[in-house]
Amino acid sequence: MTSSDLKSQLALLRRRISRINRRHQGGAAGTSPPGSLNGTLPVYQGSDAFCPGDSVGEPEIYAPARYSPEKFIPGSVAENEQGRYFLAEKFFPSHRRHGAIELWRLNELAGELLPAVSPDDLPACAPGRWAFLDTETTGLSAGTGTCAFLIGVGAIERAGFRVRLFFMRDYDEEAAMLAGLASFLSRFDVVITYNGKAYDAPLLESRYCLRRIASPLNRLAHLDLLFAARRLWRLRLDSCRLIQLEDEILGVERQGDLPGEMIPYYYFEYLRTRQAFRLAPLFHHNTMDILSLAALTAVVLPAFAAPDGSALRHGEDLLGLARWLRQNGRLPEAVALYRRAIERGLSDPNLFSALWEMAILEKKSGHRDQAVAIWCDLACTKNALRGAALEELAKHYEHMERNYSLALEMTAAALAVAPAPALERRQRRLERKVAEQSRPLLR
Repeated sequence: MTSSDLKSQLALLRRRISRINRRHQGGAAGTSPPGSLNGTLPVYQGSDAFCPGDSVGEPEIYAPARYSPEKFIPGSVAENEQGRYFLAEKFFPSHRRHGAIELWRLNELAGELLPAVSPDDLPACAPGRWAFLDTETTGLSAGTGTCAFLIGVGAIERAGFRVRLFFMRDYDEEAAMLAGLASFLSRFDVVITYNGKAYDAPLLESRYCLRRIASPLNRLAHLDLLFAARRLWRLRLDSCRLIQLEDEILGVERQGDLPGEMIPYYYFEYLRTRQAFRLAPLFHHNTMDILSLAALTAVVLPAFAAPDGSALRHGEDLLGLARWLRQNGRLPEAVALYRRAIERGLSDPNLFSALWEMAILEKKSGHRDQAVAIWCDLACTKNALRGAALEELAKHYEHMERNYSLALEMTAAALAVAPAPALERRQRRLERKVAEQSRPLLR
């Protein structure tokens, strides 16, 4: 081996040792990122891989991509009067699907669907004026010590669905990030969240207040999809968490997703180590939450606006929607949906409850024959509402049919099922009426 060859190898060895030392000084040795926003991010593979900024054969200063979010996440540094922050973006073309939902359907949603869910709070406006918002925060409480470090906003566009992610690389960028979010939200009329009224909105309001910036949420109408989702699916599903509905309703199963409780830890680790690859799963998680929120909106809004043509197939889902229609005074639609729910099949407790509620609606609508038929079915079967059904039959035969003997028989049966002072008083009154009815008329 010549002297020049030895010097070349020693120089190469020194460069490699220098790189390893700098890597350990900056944090743990590089590893492949646990997730990415779109699956095309550069992957740091270890000491033998070339990182951005390296060039073959040139001893340049080592500048690993893991320290720079804009090198690892598709986005750029944005600036406004409050300072700088990081802005990322992800676009999903309209031909894509998210589980069972084709994204082009989002553009086909009618603006009149919003008032159908909440007539008093939501205006009718085109889907392009809806902002789908979700936050990733430093804790689970909404106190002043908790802040949103990543705020995603999804918007429906003619060509598809676009998610913008506002990120503060450190706490001193919060004001700039909030100002950038406020400017972006000025183009929308409605904000749609999932549990946002209880968590995201109050948290953001407090952060805007602390930073002395006008909150954009005061102007926007707010649809919290959690309440509508619970109406539809709480009778059938154990949980109405977004990720649960994503799996059960949309048919989407996330692979390698970051658990929600780990999100603050990943951000704090990024602040401590400045390893940008830790951000990729955070951005991916937030993007998927917003995409699922938009897809669920395409399921929920048509169901509330046009129940007869809804895509709901399970009896419990139809029952939940029927109850919402009943509470909002849409009685004919509610009765029709109760019938569909019963035909689809319900568990025994839900079946008996649905029959009882439908009978009450039929009675209010003046369809007493239908109500009596349902009460008779309930009275002939052992269930928790049997006594109440017998009492309703007693009322009907006493006041509508004037058949006191049959009314007394129904009352006695009701007393045998569920004794009550009111039933005892009814029984004594009916006994007197039966006795009076049996007296011979004087001639």
